[in-house]
Amino acid sequence: MPKTPRLASNGGIAKSNPYVGAAARKPAKSSGSNNNIFKMNTDIGQHILKNPGVAQAIVDKADLKQSDIVLEIGPGTGNLTARILEKAKKVIAVEQDPRMAAEVTKRFQGTPQGKRLELILGDAIKMEKFPYFDVCISNTPYQISSPLTFRLLATSPPPRSCILMFQREFAMRLFAKPGDKLFSRLSVNAQMWAKVDHVMKVGKNNFNPPPQVESNVVRITPKNPRPRVSYDEWDGLLRICFVRKNRVLRQAFLGTTSVMDMLEGNYRTFCAQNEIILDDSPLDPAAVEASMDVDMAPVEEEAEEPSAMDLDDEDDVPSFFKEPAPRVKTPARKARGRVSALVRTKVNKVLTTDTQLENKRARLCDEGDFLRMLVAFNEEGIHFA
Repeated sequence: MPKTPRLASNGGIAKSNPYVGAAARKPAKSSGSNNNIFKMNTDIGQHILKNPGVAQAIVDKADLKQSDIVLEIGPGTGNLTARILEKAKKVIAVEQDPRMAAEVTKRFQGTPQGKRLELILGDAIKMEKFPYFDVCISNTPYQISSPLTFRLLATSPPPRSCILMFQREFAMRLFAKPGDKLFSRLSVNAQMWAKVDHVMKVGKNNFNPPPQVESNVVRITPKNPRPRVSYDEWDGLLRICFVRKNRVLRQAFLGTTSVMDMLEGNYRTFCAQNEIILDDSPLDPAAVEASMDVDMAPVEEEAEEPSAMDLDDEDDVPSFFKEPAPRVKTPARKARGRVSALVRTKVNKVLTTDTQLENKRARLCDEGDFLRMLVAFNEEGIHFA
């Protein structure tokens, strides 16, 4: 694979450096006024943090040690970078925009701090692997909030902590608790793999140019060791539960044909993998009707208010966080019969007998509830991946 291009970190710009011309052509400006050198590309989330007090507070909250290697995603013109270099052993900055990379290079060229700065040109999300780091600090481009969060959580060995700036509503969803309006699949996923704490609010006037939304800083501390739970199984369960988070779980499973069809297919795969012979003979019409009527009394559902951040179910988690499962040929599906009825019985047993969560809504369930469901389903041979 082609190597990621890097800027020299020896206190000067190497002759082969692609930014030599760009940096040399820029008019001399003080490091504090770099923000107005060129027009920011807000389409890729370029909003430079200009308030030095906020920048210092973010770095202070990271509790850096002199031996720390810090990964910074999107250094911009280096306002955070300069303060991190005052406390850390080394900064590895990943910048996608060559113009920004040139400004950061020029800002620290020939300085003692420049010798401890490594600049990588590229898209952080598309990097095959992050270099080793102890702490991540980022004024995060809002467009990559979800994939960056889970990319950091998937990093091995896990970092000590991550101090990340996010759009306010996204940040609030990360640390939302059961019952909160913003509690979602993202909340459960993030809190399963890490401890998430709110650090501070940051107004939009602290940026140049100002974004359209307010921001929050959060601290994400990955759990070490990571929970011994299959991510595919865990997220598959959550996707079903949070399709409509105000729907009771009985309706989310037994009342949704597509969900039951998916679980039946997965159960057939499980049986094929474990050489379990299924009786797939058809049921008589009366038995089919009875199997479809398993405790399906209508339940009044609470109205859900739409939110700009509700569309997280498709893209919250990047594929690299998941472990690929071996592909097993599933037997051709026959007409709905005894297997379908068996799966419905198993699902009903898990919800009503094993966990007693059939009338609970996903937005009110905590991590323990979802774990109990996952274990109970798996013990019945029902899988979500």
